[in-house]
Amino acid sequence: MPPEGERSENEAGPSPPGGLLDLLGVAAIVLDTSGRIVFWSPQADDVFGYSAEEALGRLAERLLVHPENRDLVHKLFTEVMGTGASWAGAFPIRHKDGGTRLAEFRNMRLLDDLGDVYALGIVADQTTLRRVETDLALSERLVSQAPIGIALMDTDLRYLLVNPALERINGIPAADHIGARPHDIVPFLDVDTMESALRHVLLTGTPLIDQYTVGHTPADPDHEHAWSVSYYRLEGSNGRVIGVATSVVDVTERHRATTEADRARRRLAVIADASARVGTTLEVETTAHELADVAVPELADFAVVDVLEAVLALRRTTAPSEGPELFRALAVAADDPTEAAAAYKAGDLAAYGADRLITQCVHTGRPVVVAHTGRDDLLRIARNSDAASAFARAGVHSYLAVPLIARNEVLGAFDLMRAGNPLPFDEDDVILAVELAARAAVAIDNARWHQSVRNAAETLQRSLLPGEPPQLTGLDFASYYQPAQASNEIGGDWYDVIPLADDKTALVIGDVMGNGIDAAATMGRLRTATCAFADLALAPDAILQHLDKITRGLEHYIATCLYTVYDPHRRQCHIANAGHLPPVLAREDGPPHLLDLPTGVPLGVGGIPFLTTTFELNAGDRLLLYTDGLVETRHHPIDERLDLLVRTLAQPRRPLGDMCQWLVQALRHPDDHDDVALLIAQATPLTPT
Repeated sequence: MPPEGERSENEAGPSPPGGLLDLLGVAAIVLDTSGRIVFWSPQADDVFGYSAEEALGRLAERLLVHPENRDLVHKLFTEVMGTGASWAGAFPIRHKDGGTRLAEFRNMRLLDDLGDVYALGIVADQTTLRRVETDLALSERLVSQAPIGIALMDTDLRYLLVNPALERINGIPAADHIGARPHDIVPFLDVDTMESALRHVLLTGTPLIDQYTVGHTPADPDHEHAWSVSYYRLEGSNGRVIGVATSVVDVTERHRATTEADRARRRLAVIADASARVGTTLEVETTAHELADVAVPELADFAVVDVLEAVLALRRTTAPSEGPELFRALAVAADDPTEAAAAYKAGDLAAYGADRLITQCVHTGRPVVVAHTGRDDLLRIARNSDAASAFARAGVHSYLAVPLIARNEVLGAFDLMRAGNPLPFDEDDVILAVELAARAAVAIDNARWHQSVRNAAETLQRSLLPGEPPQLTGLDFASYYQPAQASNEIGGDWYDVIPLADDKTALVIGDVMGNGIDAAATMGRLRTATCAFADLALAPDAILQHLDKITRGLEHYIATCLYTVYDPHRRQCHIANAGHLPPVLAREDGPPHLLDLPTGVPLGVGGIPFLTTTFELNAGDRLLLYTDGLVETRHHPIDERLDLLVRTLAQPRRPLGDMCQWLVQALRHPDDHDDVALLIAQATPLTPT
């Protein structure tokens, strides 16, 4: 709609005065056959300087022409009046102020209804006329030769003028623009927003500068372009709204540079994010999930980390050049819980033939990119036809697989798909995916080897721990072992329950300082030696003395140990300590407390004797032996933690079989990763024989 107070050019009705005629100040005078002035327009006052009262009835040639030009004027007047020929041109006139001015004339003969003849002169100041002509010519040249697109629309938003630059931008001839509206010409852009902005400018008169728009045009439909568009309201000299002008500047190169810079920043952000988030643990599955989560949604809508099953089993050293492969999907991430995500689950095992894209990726060790996937491509991507159909329904349209390579070994592939993101994978995406995969592959490789070491150490350690002992006389016990949470922290915690002669029982707990398979192996040697020395019926301090000698021969290792012998007939415990934490004695009829024992030095230090202490252990009394993994933390003093252990044991008694698990849950801190061993013994009444 045109602004209020204005009318469309197609609407009938008066218009307010103004426009080009007013700007030129065109005057009109009429002469009779004798050359006298009989009509005088108000504009003639400005051109000649005389008022109507001063001019009417006067001879024009005497009032308005210098003497030297009167013969020429008389001749021209005679020709116009006699022959009816019109005359046009510039002529010097005499102004009222006495000066001479050039005026542009259009002279013609008039005939009224009585047959009388008159001469009409239409006059404009030549200086004003030339200035307007110059301005118009300049404007026309600027518009036609401007390198930016320019269009003029009327108040109905119909094109009145389109310059050649805009023709080239839109890819549509100027003639096809004229009379049409923007939604007829550029439907490929956000036309509703554009026309709303144009109407706003028409209504308010406030220009809208540098409006950014992006799209495709018939001039270059295969490539995205960007333009900076500005809108201005056009007004006449008297303020009448003529229409609205638009200027269009192609800023595609700047847009592409900005887009590329933005993509580069995002790539760096993703890499920085991956550096912080991938490989935070030595767990293969956790690392795989971290990689998938980093890629979604910044790089892909759907990501799968597929690792070769042979790699996880530590069997594969080189990639074959042909044949099927067995993959395990260690991690799956999706931007939306679509059908594509439902087609894969973490932990799934799938076999892919040699013709599958993921198999080609691991065989060649090179990325595989399918920018635009079709049905056949999806069948070569998905694990089966059902999964391919799920991908198709989810709108998967682009696929990228990059190999996971660490230490020159292909571990698997990192699969990426796009569905919601309309852009296909390009070379920049490949570079980013390869970078992420390379970082993650090293972490996955480290994790699988550490996990293997952990499993081996844990298996060794558990194999060295005691099984179910024979029925003990006068003693019940419960034991518990929990390995460390990190593979490099599998240690040498151990316990043992050894039946001895005369119904006695040896209770042993120890901790080899260090971790890994070597620590577990050292623990096994000490446990074996302890069992051998126990059969000799030696005192606890003598047992520790022999173990100390053995430990000194085991390179760098030292160990702590508590060795206790319980005699059910005497109701006595004989105990010696080699640098271990004190046990807790919980009487049936009294509060628990830490036993005050000579601490001794760890096994392997040497040179310092051990001492044996004796105390009573009556029916119903309990003795708790434990390793430091139960009480030590990184954030609390050991005395504070030992007090907490005693307070915990002071709570109402639980069945012996539940005590170990309950203590671990109550005392062990979630951030602690050390292994822990517990042994709880309870004296029982002797059965009469």
